Amino acid sequence: MQGLDFRRKRRKSDSRATGRPRRSRRRTVHRGLHFDNGKVPLHFAREKTGVNRLNVRGIVVWAVEILIVCMLAVFLVAAFGQRVSTAGDSMSPALKNGDVLLINRAAYHIKSPARGDIVAFRQEDNGHYSVKRIVGLPGETVQIADGKVLIDGEEMAKDIYVSDIEYAGEAVQPVELGDDEYFVIGDNHAASDDSRLPGIGSISRTEIYGQAWFIVSPFEDFGFISNEG
Repeated sequence: MQGLDFRRKRRKSDSRATGRPRRSRRRTVHRGLHFDNGKVPLHFAREKTGVNRLNVRGIVVWAVEILIVCMLAVFLVAAFGQRVSTAGDSMSPALKNGDVLLINRAAYHIKSPARGDIVAFRQEDNGHYSVKRIVGLPGETVQIADGKVLIDGEEMAKDIYVSDIEYAGEAVQPVELGDDEYFVIGDNHAASDDSRLPGIGSISRTEIYGQAWFIVSPFEDFGFISNEG
């Protein structure tokens, strides 16, 4: 026991002799533990939450954009993409038998059908659409005399694509059109069943499906409808 005391005293005397300070075991600080328990992990967690919110917001924006595009596509197809096929050569040379046309259904919600427009229409007793050109407008009087179209007693040349009409039909006498009635004739009048026939007569606004504006087939005729032969 005294030996142990002696060595302990010796160490103390040696420390005093050398003048070196005594090391303290408590001087070492474990910085790693402080780092692990600090705010850095909480900071990372907050950043991750922000990223998640941005992702959710991006997904919502993307979904809304897709919805808008789909709605726009549906509108464009419904307004401009309805298709009608021509039967026969009654609209030759502008249109040929079997041409597939795009019909603009929105046009006549903005404006009224005009003289010279090629329209698709369907009457109640007819199961298919017919495609003809408008020559007479509501409130006008239409007559065919000497092969010419007379509007209110005067020859009409503008926007009229027929001439030398051999068969006047109902229009041999003046035909008075109502407030919503139109008189239509095929460009190839010799092979056209149109308003000159008693079974067709004038057509009403509600019977007009839309304005023909584009040929989608056959490929060689692909493009906008031309009035030139």
